[in-house]
Amino acid sequence: MQKQCFNLGWEHTDKTGFAALFNPHAWQPVVLPHDAMIHQARTADSPNGSSGGWFTGGVAHYRKKFHAPAEWQGQAVQLEFEGVYMNAEVSVNGQPAAFHPYGYTSFLVNLAPYLQYGAENVVNVVANNTAPMNSRWYSGTGIYRPVWLRTGGRIHIQPWGVFVTTPVVDPENSVVQISTEIANLTSLDGAVLRSTILDADGNPAAAIETPARLPSLQQTLLVKDASLWSIESPYLYTLVSEIRIGGEVVDSARTTFGIRSITVDPRHGLRLNGIPVKMKGGCIHHDHGPLGAASYPRAEERKIELLKSAGYNALRSAHNPPAPALLDACDRLGLLVIDETFDAWFSPKVTNDYHLYFRDWWQRDTEAMVKRDRNHPSVVLWSIGNEIFEAFDNPLGAEWSQRQADFIRSLDSTRFVTAGLMINFIEDIAAGNQGESFKLKPVPADPAKDNWGNQTRDFITPLDVAGYNYMAQRYSVDRERFPGRVIAGTETWGHMMYTFWQETMNNPQVIGDFVWTAMDYIGEAGGGQVSFDGKPPHGVPFPYHTSGIGDFNICGFKRVQSYYRDLLWGVRTAPFIAVLDPQHHGKPLGFSPWAWEPVLDTWNFPGQEGKLAQVDVYCADEEVELIVNGVPAGRKPAGAACQNKVSFDVVYQPGVIEAVGYRNGAENGRFSLETTGAPAALALSADRTNITADGGDLAFVTIEVHDAAGRRVKMAEPSIHITVSGAGELVALGSGNPLSDESYTGSQHRAFQGRLLAVIRSTPEAGPITITAQAEGLPLAQIQLQAQPVG
Repeated sequence: MQKQCFNLGWEHTDKTGFAALFNPHAWQPVVLPHDAMIHQARTADSPNGSSGGWFTGGVAHYRKKFHAPAEWQGQAVQLEFEGVYMNAEVSVNGQPAAFHPYGYTSFLVNLAPYLQYGAENVVNVVANNTAPMNSRWYSGTGIYRPVWLRTGGRIHIQPWGVFVTTPVVDPENSVVQISTEIANLTSLDGAVLRSTILDADGNPAAAIETPARLPSLQQTLLVKDASLWSIESPYLYTLVSEIRIGGEVVDSARTTFGIRSITVDPRHGLRLNGIPVKMKGGCIHHDHGPLGAASYPRAEERKIELLKSAGYNALRSAHNPPAPALLDACDRLGLLVIDETFDAWFSPKVTNDYHLYFRDWWQRDTEAMVKRDRNHPSVVLWSIGNEIFEAFDNPLGAEWSQRQADFIRSLDSTRFVTAGLMINFIEDIAAGNQGESFKLKPVPADPAKDNWGNQTRDFITPLDVAGYNYMAQRYSVDRERFPGRVIAGTETWGHMMYTFWQETMNNPQVIGDFVWTAMDYIGEAGGGQVSFDGKPPHGVPFPYHTSGIGDFNICGFKRVQSYYRDLLWGVRTAPFIAVLDPQHHGKPLGFSPWAWEPVLDTWNFPGQEGKLAQVDVYCADEEVELIVNGVPAGRKPAGAACQNKVSFDVVYQPGVIEAVGYRNGAENGRFSLETTGAPAALALSADRTNITADGGDLAFVTIEVHDAAGRRVKMAEPSIHITVSGAGELVALGSGNPLSDESYTGSQHRAFQGRLLAVIRSTPEAGPITITAQAEGLPLAQIQLQAQPVG
């Protein structure tokens, strides 16, 4: 079937009843994807509390009028919704057409029975997110992913009905197998299925034509001189599938795929194309910070670009199927993926989560995920759940682990099945030791007393890979205790990344490490809070609305801990300096292992002159020297001896602080911070200066506060006003400050650590786009982008 974008021309309202039906002013034009929730004001009395980022939820109504040509009659006409959160009700011309409760799986709606051909039609969608606490994190509300119109002949290739596998992977001769599902086919039609594989330049690499007599056809092709898909070289082929009758093409489909092999075993771990790979992974939620849950393809791509730039080669989609555009980006850029179904089965984690739908919908939602995503070479593992309560000594858990693993294998036997298992914190709570759950507790030496290992054994048995959340202390123990088990560190603590990574590298059966999290996210707020009394913070004060953790903040700006990871993974070799504000020197810090010390990469602390400051230097060399204003302040062992982190106490004086790393007695790299001057200017930069004028392309514009020398003033937090003119519009504005109470959809926002992010969306018209930034006492600043015509 042919796909065309169906994102333009929608209207939205949050009104109900008479106001929605009869008041035309209640409806406002919107472009999809659209998150109605991010437009709400955050309130301290939100029923979702800090888990939902203090947003309320509610009901979002959408409608679109469109013309159905007369020639569509007798044809297949469908809408594909990539994601609607949640309880989506779809009607066409006032007639109910579909209901889909889960907010994260794609679904199809057959329009044909309800259309008025040769006339105007109306499709209505209601997204009902009124039930409080239906998610442990910010969900968004509405049609937050793109919508597609699918049209095809009476005989057509089923959506998600093409499945490409590569049973023989060899650069000289690779075998490609194709399974194609065809709708409404009979043996009397005289149809043939022609499958053509195109290389990345569009040249034919292999082709086959087969009589189409059955609704499911199998074909095998040989690709010579194949280019393999890998993390370093993510080469993609395109399969063109055509149904022909009497030489005429009556339907076609295009499928992108990669030629690659994956294996896992306890001795070699994960191998991609026969080469061992340790997954340097991060868990991510689906939101895009200031954009909320709105899933623009460019936002998904930028997220993957950021992860790749920081050394990541894998991600875990936590805890739900991701957007198709995210997987497309992983395919193009070379990132491995754990594709996950659910956060809950029968037992709830919050009152109105997926446990309400699991029994009736698990199979349909699992099938939707697997059939939609199984051609992505980036996807290497299917996860059937995260921290499922039924995993502990529960026959129901073992039964349903087996049932779901078997069902996935019936849809795709080429990938591996996993699930993320948690520490048994329930035991700690019952014993009054909840804090013990946030430590790497020793594993009992006596296997008979190993409650966790014994209780989860039957749940893990059906899995190809056991996902361990926060249990690096078990890696070497379970290598002996469960010698056939392959493990992935499906969640790990950021503050203990050195320990987790070393354990991952030291145990061949551990295939990777996935930090919680790679990027900060809205909701599940407060994980990054720090106290100065030595005790972990309790409670989350309003308006703290992001988790406050991750290598990147919600705007995609790199946080201090990411530079520490750079050294761990070899992304950088030079040292890095992070400074604790002198006003906190000597105070005992309290924070969770998900968080990080409240240090900053700045040497600007006005009013703190002459006071002691703690300076942390991240360094993988053997030694590191700290120099303040040209005067040596000390030289200490670094690297593995201190887990790449060395602390110095120095007196704060404005100027220059520098760290020099030494290896074998010779300098190996240096890094410095210098005190900046007062704010003097705003500086704008964009991730791209040319975007597509399709009404849905994005540019991410960073606004920085600079001093007269052009250096970012990291302590500056002026309120900045943004205006956009020309062929673009401002759709989001944010700073990454977890404590900000400002809207993400306004035109004015206070900077945080000297910068701000504006997200610009193209209109359907080509032309220049001018972004202007203004702040009191600073000169006006501008940047110009260009919206290029489609094609």
